[in-house]
Amino acid sequence: MAEGTAGKQLLHLVFGGELTSLESIEFRDLEDLDIVGIYPDYKSAEQAWKAKAQETVDNAHMRYFIVHLHRLLDPEAKTTHEG
Repeated sequence: MAEGTAGKQLLHLVFGGELTSLESIEFRDLEDLDIVGIYPDYKSAEQAWKAKAQETVDNAHMRYFIVHLHRLLDPEAKTTHEG
């Protein structure tokens, strides 16, 4: 985690897994989800997401997502810019 960075900590979760079809977001096996990590800002989460997406580019059913944990933890908070 980057310490001493300016601004408020905005946690983001990066995870993914194989989908049952290309038309939905339903995972084939929940026990096989890949929890990449939790990141202190959108930029670092996006870098991790891009790296994992690139690793799995040959599997069309494999998808990775960025979840804005800070929005779930504090739904009343307003953020001005996420990247």
